[in-house]
Amino acid sequence: MTDPRAYWELLRPPLAPMDLAMPGASALLAAYATSGHLPPAWPFAIATLGAYAAITSSYVLNDYVDVDVDSVAMPGRPLPSARVTRRAAGAYALLLFLLAAAVALYLNPESAVALAAATIIITIYSVWAKRNTPWSWILVGLAFGLVPVGVWLAMAPAGVLKDGPGWHNGALILGSMICITDWGFTNCDASRDLAGDRKKGVPTTPATYGVQFTSRLVFFFWAVGIAMSLALATSTGLGWIYMAAAIAAGSWMLVQSWDFLRNPSPGRGERLFYQGANYRAVLFVFLIADILFFATVI
Repeated sequence: MTDPRAYWELLRPPLAPMDLAMPGASALLAAYATSGHLPPAWPFAIATLGAYAAITSSYVLNDYVDVDVDSVAMPGRPLPSARVTRRAAGAYALLLFLLAAAVALYLNPESAVALAAATIIITIYSVWAKRNTPWSWILVGLAFGLVPVGVWLAMAPAGVLKDGPGWHNGALILGSMICITDWGFTNCDASRDLAGDRKKGVPTTPATYGVQFTSRLVFFFWAVGIAMSLALATSTGLGWIYMAAAIAAGSWMLVQSWDFLRNPSPGRGERLFYQGANYRAVLFVFLIADILFFATVI
């Protein structure tokens, strides 16, 4: 019998703060950077929840495809433990995508184009690339980098398919920051799955080149992504609240990434995976706080 709680587990609850804070911050930033004001409450709310549905649909799809690998490294997950059937998981992933697509089409067709591109890319990753190339994480970063861009377009259209303020460079910087940090994030995830991937012949970067090589990539990607988080402030007019948090949290994340470089192991990669999620959640919470403060108090 299907366990209803398992459907919530498929959405990766430990990552929920990051997966909600990122689209919420993106929606606020798009409106603030292009108009100097907060967005209307209804578009903001559904854009945030629609993006969350898009993100989590990719998690469910990944579990749907990777049942055999997860049965080795993470047998307690809903699918390997048979608390959710594979058919039900596939339907769940489709439902989440359809919810995201409905929101994107309602708010701005440009946002729907970004969602479609991200979905195609992450599907190629899950179905083919992950089992055929050690560089499949490139696709993951590209797909997740499109999420904040899609949210931005939902709130501030580029003027191609819907009238709006036009393209803003902040959207590109934000999307690139998520893309590059996700390359580090995904390689940490692959490091913790090393045993299962090697047993099943999945050629991830850690399985192919080792965790030590992977840790060097991870440190580089986080360093570049953190630098871009500072560039985001200057390109969008964010204030000292966000900048202080970006410097403090970024410095902490660099220290953690350096520790992974010095101690490359699957266990340390797993810890850095969750530390990276917490870093992004904190960064975007302070971005939200910065906009709310300067848009309503100052």
